[in-house]
Amino acid sequence: MSQNPEQRPEPPVFPAVNRPPVPQEQRPAGDQHEPAPQQGQPATDRPPMTRREARAAREAAEKGGLREPISSPTPTQESPSDLAALAGLDFDAVITGPIAQVEEPAPVGAAVRHEAEEPSSHHDHPARTVFGVLEDTEDESVDEGHPLVWRQQNYLSHDEPPKKRRWVKRLIVTIVVLGILGGMAGGAYAIFQPQIAKVHDALFPPANDYSGSGTGEVMFTIKSGDDGSTIANNLAKAGVVKTYDAFYSLLLRQKPEAQFQPGVFKLAKKMSAAAALASLQDPSSRVENTAVIPEGTPEKDILQTVSDATKIPLADLQAAAANPAAYGLPAQAKSLEGFLFPATYTFAPGTTAQDAIKTMVDRMFQALDDAGVAPENRWNTVVLASVVQREAGLKDDYPKVARVFLNRLAQGWDLQSDATVAYGTGHTDRVETTDAERADANNPYNTYVHPGLPVGPISNPGDLAINAVQHPADGTWMYFVTWNLQTGETIFSTTQAEHDAAVEKWQQWMKDNPGYE
Repeated sequence: MSQNPEQRPEPPVFPAVNRPPVPQEQRPAGDQHEPAPQQGQPATDRPPMTRREARAAREAAEKGGLREPISSPTPTQESPSDLAALAGLDFDAVITGPIAQVEEPAPVGAAVRHEAEEPSSHHDHPARTVFGVLEDTEDESVDEGHPLVWRQQNYLSHDEPPKKRRWVKRLIVTIVVLGILGGMAGGAYAIFQPQIAKVHDALFPPANDYSGSGTGEVMFTIKSGDDGSTIANNLAKAGVVKTYDAFYSLLLRQKPEAQFQPGVFKLAKKMSAAAALASLQDPSSRVENTAVIPEGTPEKDILQTVSDATKIPLADLQAAAANPAAYGLPAQAKSLEGFLFPATYTFAPGTTAQDAIKTMVDRMFQALDDAGVAPENRWNTVVLASVVQREAGLKDDYPKVARVFLNRLAQGWDLQSDATVAYGTGHTDRVETTDAERADANNPYNTYVHPGLPVGPISNPGDLAINAVQHPADGTWMYFVTWNLQTGETIFSTTQAEHDAAVEKWQQWMKDNPGYE
């Protein structure tokens, strides 16, 4: 088929569809149904039948009757020439014949396709020329759903259908995937946050912290009841960690909260906070058979601590302690009180009760010797040092407290120590006493009614108290009172009036801070 619309082929002639020409003389006068001959068409030719006319003619032939001549648009009779034409009429060929002969049109250029928009007859297209006979009806318009219309729209147009907007779908999928990945990353960080913090601190230690596992060896003690703040403070004092904040801030970030067990742990100097925390929670760092004895601990509590650490029965330790002379104590000693040096001890497996006690007594003799105490002065030094150990608070106050007691003894005053009275009543856990307790003369440790030193030590003093007795501060103080029990601040006075003012200050603090004894 030519793509030039000016070279349209002549429409095929289908005898079964086209009417035979009617002679001019046989046409009825005034017939308005015969159209005037068009240019290029013989005057005697009649236009092709429409589908409605063909259907009406076929029905008339079957009934054998004649109505209007078939040449009219609305047939009522059929002329002899019409009957001759209907004899060879195949109605199926009217519908299917021309369609079966149509070949697939060749591609049509865009310029040719768009010529249809210019003012021209819609019969210019070759396909319309072939099938125009089927579209030429008088009172029926071409339905857009007709197969021929669909064929024209889909086969004669090669415009590409509009592309779907697939980017919207891709964008939604990308957002969903990113949301899932973000949620997974957030969940992983929440679960492994402590481990991530440890790695970060190890790679980028803050300015207030050391890096690495440290050097040397430090025996660090955790006492029963120590909380995280106390442990952090003790680590900084021992030189294990650089600062209190480095360890305590790390401790607060632990999830779940870190738990500590009392005991002695083998650590190192200048450890990172993370390394120190890991060592304190590592069972292999804990030293076995270790007894931690704080300064001022009485004998009965020391024996219990040693029994717990070594698994030596308490009864065996008490029996071994019943003979003080066996360990070289002064003749005045009726017990081991005052001569069990407070320190951290690690006992070898299989240690007996006698061996454990001898180890602690020998350590006290060594401390006395280091302080320059002569053997003949050991008893009085240990007794007074045990009182200073219980009465003093802050480190700098130990020599001053020792001076007050020495001044009282020098001037013939009673020692008047509440700590000695409390020890005699069996309350080794407190210093304060009542008026009745201070007036009880049956208490041999009551220094309010009995002059001079108490009858024996009231605790086991450490190096600080022993050295304070050996090297007391210079002063004329005769009184002292710890007015702030929370900070340990103490007021030292020379006169009674000064002391009374200090006592009032202490009593006011007690009113403002109930719960302290």
